[in-house]
Amino acid sequence: MPSVIRPATIADAAEIARIHVEAWQAAYAGHMPDEFLRALSVAERRQAWERTLAAGTATVFVVLAGGGVAGFAIVGASRDDDAGPGTGELHAINLDPAHWHSGLGRPLLDHAVTALRDLGHRDATLWVLAANARARRFYERAGWSPDGTSRVETIAGGTVELAEVRYRRTLGTATVV
Repeated sequence: MPSVIRPATIADAAEIARIHVEAWQAAYAGHMPDEFLRALSVAERRQAWERTLAAGTATVFVVLAGGGVAGFAIVGASRDDDAGPGTGELHAINLDPAHWHSGLGRPLLDHAVTALRDLGHRDATLWVLAANARARRFYERAGWSPDGTSRVETIAGGTVELAEVRYRRTLGTATVV
């Protein structure tokens, strides 16, 4: 599917928030408590995205399809304490569930990798739920590999625990599989 990927603007905040919530609700069903997923608020996410995009402190891209925003990715420096110099991070990538399996995810991921390289990073990491086999296959097909690091993140005021594994890839050249 032909798509356009461009930097996100504050005008995209509402659609990014909707996608953020709907993608989590679809992708994490069975991995996170149902009550937590049902309680996710598009209005709260919209406010957070408006603040993020207005501040200009994050590198956020959207992929457009069918006349609107179909997904987003956010990249930047690694937030990990053990990150070496030149390590970037794919902080998030989400597609509207209506666009899953449409061919939009890989170009968005490739764009994020290129952006990390353009920002001067030599390596990149990302965190994924250990039990999320679908996402793990997606990253592995794109040249990412688990690096042996895992963690348990707590969110929602400490009420939800997420077992995650870290993936890594070199940014020197794009891997096409």
